[in-house]
Amino acid sequence: MFAGDMLIYYLGDSTDLLLNMGNVSEQRILLSGLTALLAAWFYTLGLGQIHFAFSSSKKVLRRIVVLSFGAILVAYGVIHAGFMAIATSAQLAVANDLDLAFTTALARQIDELLRLLIYPLFALCSVVFIIQVWKKKTHYPRWILFFFPLIPFGLKSFFEQILEGSIWTIVIGGYYNLMLVLFFTASTIALWNKKQTTNNLNA
Repeated sequence: MFAGDMLIYYLGDSTDLLLNMGNVSEQRILLSGLTALLAAWFYTLGLGQIHFAFSSSKKVLRRIVVLSFGAILVAYGVIHAGFMAIATSAQLAVANDLDLAFTTALARQIDELLRLLIYPLFALCSVVFIIQVWKKKTHYPRWILFFFPLIPFGLKSFFEQILEGSIWTIVIGGYYNLMLVLFFTASTIALWNKKQTTNNLNA
């Protein structure tokens, strides 16, 4: 899905994401739209890691984390698909010399409403996840908390200020997907080490 972000956002050194969507090719928008469903399917496979990591937690807490995380991952696909309405509106605005902000306003408003539904789930998931990991009730080591999406989510405005040019577009344009790439990379390493330790103890 990060690739899908770059298909609609990346256009040289321009950091105007809305204008970039209006100037990329239609083929890039079509390909970006396809990533919404495909990437959401693959994202949900990551729930297997989280379920395993929380297998030593209480069942109700494990279900809260897995189901809320799953709902968030599904929402990633829905929101990305919805972004195609913003991109299409931006294309029409640029092609017909219309006001870009006005033309895309309705689609952006829908996007904001969808995001509002996610925040309570993200808050619930974060509280349970952080407490359980900190209390060592999961297979995750405590250092995984540095890679949990809550911390990078809070740092987004910091990166928006210090980055510029094409790097800004790559990082900020794909920021929410990069958060998941970071988390699942750390999760894979943490659980792989756990598996190796378990195997050594059994041997």
